[in-house]
Amino acid sequence: MLNQVVMVGRLLDIPEVKELENGKKVVNITLVVPRSYKNENGEYEKDFIDCILWNSVAESVSEYCNKGDVVGVRGRVETTLYDKVKHTNIIAENITFLSSSNKV
Repeated sequence: MLNQVVMVGRLLDIPEVKELENGKKVVNITLVVPRSYKNENGEYEKDFIDCILWNSVAESVSEYCNKGDVVGVRGRVETTLYDKVKHTNIIAENITFLSSSNKV
């Protein structure tokens, strides 16, 4: 079985690293990824995908990336169930810095 995701998009916000009580570092980002087709108005709709980055990946992104930067994310899908609500995140294993821009 395989659980792997690869996507490219823009960072919705400035990534901020948080240190947990156990010493691990985490960054939660939202990646804005345009869909590959246009809607009835001739515009590309976008998906807003939540990603979780841990430790060295989290530190690198918080240090080198800003809102609107284009990054590539490779990771896995993780779905949790909390009070009968399903939430899906991408757990990023690798980030590739592709370009720097202030557009979102």
